[in-house]
Order: sequence, then C-alpha cells, then structure tokens
Amino acid sequence: MTEVSYETRSSGAWIRINRPEAMNALSREVLDGIMAGLEKAREDEAVRAVVLTGTGKAFCAGADLKEVLSFRGEELVRGHREFLAHANTVFDAVEMFPKPVISAVNGLALAGGLELILCGDLVIASETARLGDAHANYGILPGGGGSVRLPRTVGPTMANYLFFTGEFLPASRLVACGLVNEVVPPDKLETRVAELVEVIATKSPLGLARLKQLVRDGLAQEVPTGVRLELLTSEAHAHSHDFVEGLTAFSEGRSPKFLGR
Repeated sequence: MTEVSYETRSSGAWIRINRPEAMNALSREVLDGIMAGLEKAREDEAVRAVVLTGTGKAFCAGADLKEVLSFRGEELVRGHREFLAHANTVFDAVEMFPKPVISAVNGLALAGGLELILCGDLVIASETARLGDAHANYGILPGGGGSVRLPRTVGPTMANYLFFTGEFLPASRLVACGLVNEVVPPDKLETRVAELVEVIATKSPLGLARLKQLVRDGLAQEVPTGVRLELLTSEAHAHSHDFVEGLTAFSEGRSPKFLGR
C-alpha cells in the first residue's frame, strides 16, 4: 500500500493518507503523495473538488517526529528546517489550489494535521474526530502556518486555548468557532462529503476559483482594498462564458451548464 492513495469518485478527487500504523503522520513520502494528488486533480477537468482524508483512527497526527529525529546535532536543525520547508510547500499548494478542498476528518487531527486542515476550505468531521494543536505538549513550535491560520479561523482566544493547553477537542466543540463546518456519524462521513462534492460540482469552476482567490486576498488586505479588488475581478468575470451562461439559464428557467471559462 502506498502512503498516499488517489481515487476519483464522480466529481471528486480523494487523496487519502495511508499510514494508520503511524497515525497518518506526515513523512516526506506523504507530503510528496499529497502534492502528486493535487497535480492530478488540477489537470483533470472532471474533478471539481478535492477531498483530503486518512485511513484508520487518525486523519493526520502531524509531522513524523521519528523521521525528524533520525538527524543528530546540527543535522537535526538542518533536517527540521528542510522538513518544514517541504511541508509548507505542500500546505501552500493546498491553500492556493483553484478547486475547493474539503477535509474529511475521520479521526485524530493534531499539530501538522490541523495545519493541513487549516489550508483547505471546508471541514466535515466524524463524531469520533478530535482536533488540537499539540505542539506545546512536546516543546515544539508550529512550523506549518498554525500560528497564523488558526487565529484567523477561530479567533485569538480559542487559538490560544488550543496552543497553550495542547488539548484535543471533540469536533462538535469546534463548530461554533468556525473550525469545523459539520459533524456526522462515522459511517456517514464519506457519504456526506461525496454529497457536498456533487453540490459544488453544479457551480461554475471558474467562479469558485475566483471566489477562493478573493477570499484569500481579502483576508490579507484592508476592506477598501479588498472591495476594489472584488469589483475588478467581477468586471473581468463578466466577460466569461460562465457568467453569461448563468444569467441566460436564470432567464430561461433552466440549470446552467458551466464550462469553467
């Protein structure tokens, strides 16, 4: 079994971490597998959304510390730095991916696993899932963007609670703060995510890609600047097939047929 599998189901590309014996920890091979899956999904026009999930009891328990600890002395510092650079390249690719990315959180999601989730767009979790930062439990600092993305997602107070206590909270406790969209029974998780993928597949892929970019850019800018960018993007979008098709379909009382251009 490869450490990361790739499967297309209808309109979705499912990227699954397959290291249950290691709680799906992020090794270099896992990171490369996620990146390879993203590249396949990007090129496949039939794929309208990507799903990240794990095998077994964990979604992802973070970095493979045994791999990091294979280095000694100054080599440990270098190895740690190189691993974080590798991880951030993959995390950035998830965040910048033009199609919606859904995390199907089947179990434990800690540290780098939580940071991976934060790079995606939607989070559907099993009732058995628990999420936390956990870096502080081992005297480690976040290195995959957690200190930046978590406060922006849940607010600084909840982020600090997760950072300072290292607790693993049930997914149900993380809906109100915006980290998790929905919690479902374990045996319904993949069915619910597949349903969500099909809803997304009815939308304009070009429109969703531009919306993702606007949201990312808007979070990094002052409101007036973000609004100006939104207006400029909307003007450019008005020249697209999907814009015209959407309005035409509305006027004709039918479902639109989007082409992503």
